Amino acid sequence: MTPYDDSSPRPQAGLIDGFGRPVSYLRVSVTDRCDLRCVYCMSEHMSFLPKAQVLSLEELDRIASAFVGLGVRKLRITGGEPLVRKGVMGLIASLGRHLTSGALDEITLTTNGTRLAEFAAPLAKAGVRRINVSLDTLKPDLFRRLTRGGDLARVLAGIDAAQAAGLKVKINAVALAHDNAAELPEMVRWAHGRGLDMTLIETMPMGEVEADRTDQYLSLTRLRAELESFWSLTDLPLTTGGPARYVEVAETGGRLGFITPLSHNFCEACNRVRLTCIGTLHTCLGREDAADLRAVIRAGAADEALADAIRAAVEAKPKGHDFQIGRQQPPAVARHMSTTGG
Repeated sequence: MTPYDDSSPRPQAGLIDGFGRPVSYLRVSVTDRCDLRCVYCMSEHMSFLPKAQVLSLEELDRIASAFVGLGVRKLRITGGEPLVRKGVMGLIASLGRHLTSGALDEITLTTNGTRLAEFAAPLAKAGVRRINVSLDTLKPDLFRRLTRGGDLARVLAGIDAAQAAGLKVKINAVALAHDNAAELPEMVRWAHGRGLDMTLIETMPMGEVEADRTDQYLSLTRLRAELESFWSLTDLPLTTGGPARYVEVAETGGRLGFITPLSHNFCEACNRVRLTCIGTLHTCLGREDAADLRAVIRAGAADEALADAIRAAVEAKPKGHDFQIGRQQPPAVARHMSTTGG
């Protein structure tokens, strides 16, 4: 793809929301499509967006680059599954010019791992240094059921390829009370034994899915207490720019993160916003707030008008989400996680 021409001088003041929090992290969803159908994330029969509504790669580049010009230091490419988007490597390589210039600290990626065997080496060549792989079980039959047909062997081969390419890999696992709760300690041992960090995530009430997330909700505060009955966990003053709180596990020698939007929210230090593949900017994962940046650029807006629209949206960023989970409790937001980019 031809990169958007953004060589003109940029303001360097940075983005600050209405509560004084710097916004330095943009998650960019490049597609709502995915080659898996994880039961807590998507409906079995999803209706995907028409192509005309989805931002072109050049449009994604222009908006992401505008954020970099306003002080964002980290971009994460997400989906759906980002590696199913045709031409996505061209976008990542183009955005890499901001790494070269020093305007951007890193470009990262969250993936389900099914296509990593093909894309790991090109990602490393494009300047990506670390990725997150979503993986909730090491049991092939359970993996197939949770993903509605996925092949665990493909994901494990992708992780092998990523490590061989020199990428730092972190495993993200959603804690599911009735499916993988008993397996999580073994997954941590497996990840740490391979030199991988691991983060556990509470299930979040986003979008209508067939599964009952009330039954599957597992408080990570409670899970941590259980882990501490047989492991020594030491809190680490570590941040990778996201919401996880990290500990070191003495017995495995590895790092373990906890993302707890329900049992202990992370809103007070939230530094991120999310751009969907149709150009909607969500400044809070758990709110229905939205700014239509696609309308701005398709109306022919100049760069300063786009920057003004971004500043106005960030200024209105909510103080926090109000995720709740319970029977007969509707999802906190109607949109599925796959359309938001996590």
